[in-house]
Amino acid sequence: MEPFKPIDSMKLSFNHIKVWYTAGMGFFTDAYDLFIIGAILDIFSANHLPGFELTPLYTGLLASSAIFTAIFGQLIFGTLGDLIGRKTVYGVEASLLTAGAALSAISPNIIWLIIFRSIMGIGIGGDYPISATIMSEYANVKDRGKLVALVFANQGIGSVVAVAVGAISAFTLPPDLAWRVMAFIGAIPAATVIYLRRKVPETPRYSALKGDKQGIQKSLEFVSKSSENGFKDKNESGVEVVKDNVNNVANVKIVRPRITEFLSKYWLLLLGTAGTWFLLDIAFYGTGIYSGPIVTSILGKPSSVGLEIVEAGIPFMVGFFGYFTAVALMDRLGRKPIQTLGFVMMALLYSVISLVLVTAGAKVTGFLIPATSAFALYALSYFFIDFGPNTTTFVIPSEVYPTGYRTTGHGISAAAGKTGAAISTFYFGSLLSSIGIKGILELLAVLSVIGAALTIIAIKEPKHRSLEEVSQDTVIVESQAQNSK
Repeated sequence: MEPFKPIDSMKLSFNHIKVWYTAGMGFFTDAYDLFIIGAILDIFSANHLPGFELTPLYTGLLASSAIFTAIFGQLIFGTLGDLIGRKTVYGVEASLLTAGAALSAISPNIIWLIIFRSIMGIGIGGDYPISATIMSEYANVKDRGKLVALVFANQGIGSVVAVAVGAISAFTLPPDLAWRVMAFIGAIPAATVIYLRRKVPETPRYSALKGDKQGIQKSLEFVSKSSENGFKDKNESGVEVVKDNVNNVANVKIVRPRITEFLSKYWLLLLGTAGTWFLLDIAFYGTGIYSGPIVTSILGKPSSVGLEIVEAGIPFMVGFFGYFTAVALMDRLGRKPIQTLGFVMMALLYSVISLVLVTAGAKVTGFLIPATSAFALYALSYFFIDFGPNTTTFVIPSEVYPTGYRTTGHGISAAAGKTGAAISTFYFGSLLSSIGIKGILELLAVLSVIGAALTIIAIKEPKHRSLEEVSQDTVIVESQAQNSK
């Protein structure tokens, strides 16, 4: 049964691309901030800026405050997206994100900087379940993985821009101005889509959940514009008519299961999507925010803060290609194989790097291979992070949960990821001092193996299947209940 076949089988339209741009800009800022806060911490530690003196507590809070509040944003907006609608809350999260990033740039002291970054974090968190689900519910089956992955691939663009902005600002501007410019630029992309988000119609699936026939028709008209095979044909007399089966879409009603039914049926899947995201983000955010100290422990201390930012940014730039490799292969290889391969390669690379390090306590004293080769392996790990689980953990939850719990399931999974991110960013600094980079890499290798195993056991493959089929949504068409499986 294919209740949304007219949408699932249509070719890409201009409005698919419009939804991609509208949904993706928040993730530009998310990845931009991941790198740029590390650069800002480098500036604060290398310069005496009144009101911005670092202590271990302030360092931890600056690195993790936006991540901690993102957890609340993911859970709150994920729940609201299912209860009151995707469109109802869409744009609110971008407004919070924009305001928090812009206000961070004019913070009078470190306390206010932490507060404003916390506001930004709520917006970043809210963006995950809503943007992913809107893109997924508007996408056709053939290109759905690619389109949702493209939304997330804006992180790759954000990372590259962050490296460029961080390096240029550090080299050309006074320290107190440099970090403010870095912080402010992150607000610009999100600000450009606030209005566009308010104009996106409710998705056809959520409209069907609410029994809103007019809403379904409106979303059909929106997504069919500029499509080569829109929803209208001409009959033998040349009169424009609605294509076969399109009118039936307005008669679709999706049934929301009870919460107990949802949990009993999807608990293993929820463990899989949340657990793998948790494990992934321990590695991704820990190594991301502390990229500077990690790279320095491999290559040695650079001669300037600007050069340190450039060196720390190289792995992010390698990761850029991982995002778009995932986009190209998502609907060919499938989500589950890509995620499994990514975790396996992360485990392998972390293990190899730890084996070639020569340490005395927590300090790196030498290498069994040239330091540049060890650094190249470390940078390569970013390719497989971004090609693999960093992208797939975002894509999969937007497809596998029923419509009535899709943003909730995605929000819970994303919040689990950000919990791992918060833990790693808060403790990575002290772990670098206690067990060193060698111990951290060994720990991350073990976590990556667990991530691969959990993927194999608990994740289902959504490739080339309708959302109703993969999520086992219960649908009613023309008053006849049917269960699409």
